[in-house]
Amino acid sequence: MRMHRVGRSLAGLVAAAGLAGTAAFVVAGSPVGYFLFEYGCGSEEEKLGDVLAEESVLDAQPEEFGEPDPYQHCDDDDLFVVAGKSYSYGGSRDSVLAHYREAAPAKGWKPRSEDCFAKRIDGTTAFLMVEGPADGTVEIAITADRDDSGDWC
Repeated sequence: MRMHRVGRSLAGLVAAAGLAGTAAFVVAGSPVGYFLFEYGCGSEEEKLGDVLAEESVLDAQPEEFGEPDPYQHCDDDDLFVVAGKSYSYGGSRDSVLAHYREAAPAKGWKPRSEDCFAKRIDGTTAFLMVEGPADGTVEIAITADRDDSGDWC
């Protein structure tokens, strides 16, 4: 008897999914359809994030840094992608900036300000930012978007 109920429940779920698919088809051209099917980060942003995360400058930390904590995310509203690493560090901001003012240009990054660099990556301009140390943590992050519209420095 139990198998029969599961079968009926499964049939109900399949039927409900079919109705939802029909409803989704009806709203696909409307503003609601945009948010259901096109809104937010997708495969292009994921690919860009993977490319940014592979940038060698993210591995160019001084020996005094602790174990890296990598991260990667995409903003669903503006479709910008961030890939970076945070490290524990007991040194000064000046020593961190001095290190990256040397390491970033050696990896092809051009200085834009004291703590920000730019480079063309995968068809868009990416921005490398150095933050910290704040509470003993330094963050090295690369931000970019496919529209090449943001200036993150």
